[in-house]
Amino acid sequence: MRLILLGPPGAGKGTQAQRIVEKYGIPQLSTGDMLRAAVQAGTEVGKRAKAVMDAGKLVSDEIVNAIVSERIDQPDCENGFILDGFPRTLVQADATEEMLRAKGLDLSVVIELKVDDAELVRRVAGRYSCAQCGSVYHDTDKRPVQEGVCDKCGSTHFKRRPDDNPETMTARLQVYYKETSPLIGYYHAKGKLRSVDGMADMDHVTQEVEAILSKL
Repeated sequence: MRLILLGPPGAGKGTQAQRIVEKYGIPQLSTGDMLRAAVQAGTEVGKRAKAVMDAGKLVSDEIVNAIVSERIDQPDCENGFILDGFPRTLVQADATEEMLRAKGLDLSVVIELKVDDAELVRRVAGRYSCAQCGSVYHDTDKRPVQEGVCDKCGSTHFKRRPDDNPETMTARLQVYYKETSPLIGYYHAKGKLRSVDGMADMDHVTQEVEAILSKL
């Protein structure tokens, strides 16, 4: 099972990915995590990435693709994986297809989570997390059982990301529509795309996702 979750920031991709990980036992591959791991491990491609980052530059698509390729070869990906945050552009999507083909692999499905812009802004603007364990909460959707106390670790310290505000979210959506949303048509044309109503309750979205995965 090799899949991509598509959707704008705040659509719930992280939540659904984690539930897929727990149910199916396949890893969630985040480009950020993979970059850091490759640099820390000192692999050949990790050294190239470190040199670019140390110079204050953005890591190229070619390097990111090489890191993803290297990660997919590891034993825990044998039964599948979820790509998180990659591909983000049509160029990256083409490179991903070529890289998988070279390994004799193919994507099983691409699941799009559809959410209205106004709802995305509301979700992100109300989001905060426990400063100690990272558990995520929301001003209206998911408050701690005991006000001011984290359900998971009991900490009373919370934080908000500086970019979790309406202005920044609007700018992030503009980038998404310009660079990433063309992937929806790209994977639709390949017959890989399945769409889910991300406006629904979180558990209902999970049921819809699992219904798609059960047919693979």
